[in-house]
Amino acid sequence: MEETGQLKRAFIDATAGAISGGISRTVTSPLDVIKIRFQVQLEPTTQWALLTRTVYGNSKYTGMLQASKDILREEGLPGFWRGNVPALLMVMPYTAIQFAVLHKLKTFASGSSKSEDHVNLSPYLSYISGALAGCAATVGSYPFDLLRTILASQGEPKVYPNMRAAAVDIFKTRGIQGLYSGLTPTLVEIVPYAGLQFGTYDTFKRWMMAWNHLRSSNAIHGDEHPSSFQLFICGLAAGTCAKAVCHPLDVVKKRFQIEGLQRHPRYGARLEPRAYRNMYDGLRRILIEEGWAGLYKGIVPSIVKAAPAGAVTFVAYEYTSDWLESTLT
Repeated sequence: MEETGQLKRAFIDATAGAISGGISRTVTSPLDVIKIRFQVQLEPTTQWALLTRTVYGNSKYTGMLQASKDILREEGLPGFWRGNVPALLMVMPYTAIQFAVLHKLKTFASGSSKSEDHVNLSPYLSYISGALAGCAATVGSYPFDLLRTILASQGEPKVYPNMRAAAVDIFKTRGIQGLYSGLTPTLVEIVPYAGLQFGTYDTFKRWMMAWNHLRSSNAIHGDEHPSSFQLFICGLAAGTCAKAVCHPLDVVKKRFQIEGLQRHPRYGARLEPRAYRNMYDGLRRILIEEGWAGLYKGIVPSIVKAAPAGAVTFVAYEYTSDWLESTLT
């Protein structure tokens, strides 16, 4: 009986995670495409950097508004959802694995399978659970992340017409390890990112519940539970904090993923195969050749995207999970 309950809980967590991840990814895809274009561009991405650095030639993208206009003019509205299919194939199993593993770890740490008991976990255990869940989800869905980056970064004319063509070519030219290019910096990034995201979300949620408790004299009847707007704010803050800290590692990951990718010259210099020996070398080279601004290319669309993405994911998960739990009982 207990095993059946655990399987049902795992199904609820995985399903709610997949649905929430799919909704969040589709809604924020335009910002993700702009972020990736900035991250893989070797040339400066701001007007100020253009005036101060002359390492590379003319820049294709120099700001969010300008990039949006260019993508819309050259690629139409579908350009903002380029790579969304592999992104969904990546994010849905990613969030499914992440939330299922997260719930299991929190159950182990708290000694209870009830979600309301997990809120009382110490911040330390929340961070550790989030980090381990993020690692498990990353390894399970990484090839789709790589394909998403390649398709979203290639622009027009396309190098690969679809996901299958990209996967076949990468497998032929780089082997199975090619589908995991950039996995090391991704795992190094995901530990603090997932830890911060879930740890700060739980912390903000506890603060909201404490605030509601102070405001309400009837908290014992459940009035202290955060509203959908409060959950949205918690997710917004968690996503922003995590992305702001971990962005340079995301830039390096994207560079590893597009090494050797052929693109039209108007998109700027091509990143040669094996341009960086390892993650540390990538960070060092970007810092030397592109300055601190290089490590934070795409930070504005990244944070603009991460905030609503985190908010939508957590709110959708909470509501989908509650709905599934009430339906299956």
